[in-house]
Amino acid sequence: MSEVDIILRSATQDVGEALSRDFRVHKAHAAGVAALAPEVRARVRIVVTAGSIGLAAAEIALLPQLGLISCTGTGYDEVDVAAARARGIGITHGASSNAAAVADHAMALLLAQLRDLPRFDANARAGLWRSGLTPQPIPTGKRLGILGLGAVGERIGRRAEGFEMQVGYHTRTPKPALPWRAFPSALALAEWADHLVVAAPGGAGTHHLVDAAVLRALGPRGRLVNIGRGSVVDNAALVAGLREGIIGGAGLDVYEGEPEIPAALCDMRNVILTPHIAGWAPEAREMTIAQLRENIRRFLAGEPLASPIPG
Repeated sequence: MSEVDIILRSATQDVGEALSRDFRVHKAHAAGVAALAPEVRARVRIVVTAGSIGLAAAEIALLPQLGLISCTGTGYDEVDVAAARARGIGITHGASSNAAAVADHAMALLLAQLRDLPRFDANARAGLWRSGLTPQPIPTGKRLGILGLGAVGERIGRRAEGFEMQVGYHTRTPKPALPWRAFPSALALAEWADHLVVAAPGGAGTHHLVDAAVLRALGPRGRLVNIGRGSVVDNAALVAGLREGIIGGAGLDVYEGEPEIPAALCDMRNVILTPHIAGWAPEAREMTIAQLRENIRRFLAGEPLASPIPG
């Protein structure tokens, strides 16, 4: 076993097991870094965390030997990037490791929303056959707006093309090499789109980017899918929009204040909820662990990191 000490802030069991075979792993998911013994904090060189948990500046300050912060997913919004970079600490994320799984899940939520699969399932199980059911729309020929066009967003666009959908997007940096239409704002995208998928990261720059005005622009037949971050969508506006018929429905995998899910959403028939599980797939976990181990190997060898965060 290596003499390298790693703090694990992700609650994912298979990541911990994989690292424990080769490193001294100290779990700090619930209690945080400050709860670890001072002698442990003095030795730690690597922190493995998740974007939604991150690592604060005060925690970074407790780790004098820290050289690498590695996020297991694509997001890194709760990592204090400025504090880490001020000390020359490398930051990596799971770029593309779970992108396919998240994109697949986004399309599954959209299809389930459009076709009203939960209600169809309930009728079939209850022996009601088609009683009370009405024909539901299909995605073919519709316009899909994608908010955020990173590894996940781009894969969603390619999957949407398979359903013969028109694709548009809004992102911080347009990608002219792609054949899709770029829009200057979330509002402009929602005005054009029939349905909207949020694949944007969290943080101050995207906080409540989907607000009441964007939902009104999407309209009463539009569906909203969020597999990005809960903070991107104004939850109060979303609840009001769903309740008042401003939008037709939503498929959500992420939430403001998760793991708590607002009770109002749980009570609505026009919402499909999953517990931030879009990236949970055995194939994705294998890729995540492989990428994480490669980043750690490169860090310890003094080589360029495999998947540093942008910028």
